[in-house]
Amino acid sequence: MITLTDNAAAAVKTALSRADEPAHGLRIMVEAGGCAGLKYLMGLETVSREGDAVVEADGFKVFVDAGSQPYVAGMTVDFVTGLESSGFVFDNPNAQDKCACGKSFG
Repeated sequence: MITLTDNAAAAVKTALSRADEPAHGLRIMVEAGGCAGLKYLMGLETVSREGDAVVEADGFKVFVDAGSQPYVAGMTVDFVTGLESSGFVFDNPNAQDKCACGKSFG
């Protein structure tokens, strides 16, 4: 369903190790918003919820709610570090349009 690159997995592991509250993985969601119509939301997660798809990734879990699953199927998540910004980058085959920042799609 979702693939994380080595850089993305390392970034998630760092976030998990620094979290104030214990967490077991990463939640990726899609909701209406952003300049292209839909936006990604990510956050640390402790437990799965009803309807979640759960992907095992390099020692942690990636949780995707039922409503977001069709939008992220086949997506690859990377983490890039640059001079001006660093962050997660989404290569989503389901995105027909995306905004310049890469954080929203349509």
